[in-house]
Amino acid sequence: MKEFELKYGCNPNQKPARVFMADGSDLPFAILSGRPGYINFLDAFNSYQLVKELKEATGMPCATSFKHVSPTSAAVGSPLPEALKKACFVDDIEGLDDSPLACAYARARGTDRMSSFGDFIALSDVCDVTTAKLVKREVSDGIIAPGYEPEALEILKSKRKGNYNIIQIDPAYVPAKLEHKQVYGVTFEQGRNDFKIDAALLQNIVTKNKALPESAVRDLIVALITLKYTQSNSVCYAVDGQAIGVGAGQQSRIHCTRLAGNKADIWHLRQHEKVLDLPFLPTLGRPERDNAIDVYISDDDEDVLAEGAWQQYFTTRPAPFTKEEQKAYLATISGVSLGSDAFFPFGDNIDRARRSGVTYVAQPGGSVRDEQVIGQCDKYGMVMAFTGMRLFHH
Repeated sequence: MKEFELKYGCNPNQKPARVFMADGSDLPFAILSGRPGYINFLDAFNSYQLVKELKEATGMPCATSFKHVSPTSAAVGSPLPEALKKACFVDDIEGLDDSPLACAYARARGTDRMSSFGDFIALSDVCDVTTAKLVKREVSDGIIAPGYEPEALEILKSKRKGNYNIIQIDPAYVPAKLEHKQVYGVTFEQGRNDFKIDAALLQNIVTKNKALPESAVRDLIVALITLKYTQSNSVCYAVDGQAIGVGAGQQSRIHCTRLAGNKADIWHLRQHEKVLDLPFLPTLGRPERDNAIDVYISDDDEDVLAEGAWQQYFTTRPAPFTKEEQKAYLATISGVSLGSDAFFPFGDNIDRARRSGVTYVAQPGGSVRDEQVIGQCDKYGMVMAFTGMRLFHH
């Protein structure tokens, strides 16, 4: 296929629209179902780069959940603890532990379920049946993978009355070294960002504490590769092989750190027994449960706990999850990794990160206030590596 005509571009008024190879060669993908749109393809190609690179760096099957050209999360295929399975609504998926790829997507989708609603999925490996069954029951716009098992493909084709967007990418495809884009009729050209992110990038540890365990190395790699394909400015928290909080597209870095930290906090709080034991009505769907949990954890908890409101969600009225209880629970968290796509200009980013259990940090360095930032890390006993590499993505 030389080109594919799109219904429209980013918005319905932007016509004509198509995807094609500027050199006239065949497109490096096949559309197996549906008719992906402009934004679908942007999500597909950015997300596949992420999982392909993460697989190369870790050697593990990987998955990501994308919305509006940024990942809500990315993860490697480690088995989920039982509490996390329940928090991600996958404790009923038969054979989940036997499919690392399904575990990777369960983690990625389950991290920020509200943001992942209507996501585009990328898988590093051939989609298996267990992963397809998991994808089938979620609200999603499409999926890209290097291949699909026959039964898995039929499961996915049954989504959205046969119109689910399924893309098969050629895993051997290598993009050109130069990239081009147009803005206001002006063509931009740059070298493709093929910088390799691996453990060697984390050797310049600038803090007094230099104990960086292998688990933290893995998590920092997950965070940094996630940031490489996240709209800047961006900050990413990661733990246990998955990104648990992504702050994207903010003009101020502290706002990125706060946004990502708040998402990481919600991920942790979803695994608290008070949330896991919420007595939902059996008729309530997963999206409605997600919304109720989000409100229950927030300052607006009365919207789901007040008389006349709780009956819409629960069989009995739950006890409030007080801010004091939440703060005490989050204070027990540690071992979280944090990556930033550019340097931290002030130590307040480290102060905020600490409140979300961050112990390990990776950032480029290069700020005039580097010593202040290092000092804050030393104050909390954190480990910080300077990578020397900025990861802006626009």
